[in-house]
Amino acid sequence: MKKVLILLAHPKYEHSVVTQTLVNAVSNLENVEIRDLYELYPDFNIDVQTEQETLIMADIIIWQHPVYWYSAPPLLKQWIDLVLEFGWAYGPGGVFLKGKYILNAVSSGGAKDAYSKEGKHGFTIKEFFLPFYQTAKLCNMTYLPPFQVNGTHKIINEELKSVGDAYRRLLIFLRDSTSLSEEIMSMDSLNQLSI
Repeated sequence: MKKVLILLAHPKYEHSVVTQTLVNAVSNLENVEIRDLYELYPDFNIDVQTEQETLIMADIIIWQHPVYWYSAPPLLKQWIDLVLEFGWAYGPGGVFLKGKYILNAVSSGGAKDAYSKEGKHGFTIKEFFLPFYQTAKLCNMTYLPPFQVNGTHKIINEELKSVGDAYRRLLIFLRDSTSLSEEIMSMDSLNQLSI
């Protein structure tokens, strides 16, 4: 059984019903740890050594966050900039993340069809997240397609339960899988998995 580490970065967690639903759906799973970065580091003063030690123990890392201007909230960017150090995460001696899986689990106010070639934003979430992909590649990690919840401003209770259940199934699948196929890597979103 793999160890899953969720790095939660939502600046207004207490106001996000979707993020709370996702967290509640997986918070009691065995071998799943959730670190709320905004709770741990409200002053943005990140404890790099603690974060690196936590990463070493994980097999699967999830950056869970809302989409902020086609990227992540500032604390997650700060975390990436500080924690994924040269000589530790990449470059000579940077081997501590090698072979780990990583993905973004995101929520956006925009509808799913808005994040497409034909949609309002002109690109998929996966395309907007190319910097995350490249970060993973540089650190010798395998970047998985994102898990996404779209249209959060209009989501209703039945959809919330379904989204939470899907996220829970995904984490159980990732945690318990012995290997992940190339087919999964080529998906636009892990929401496409039939699990």
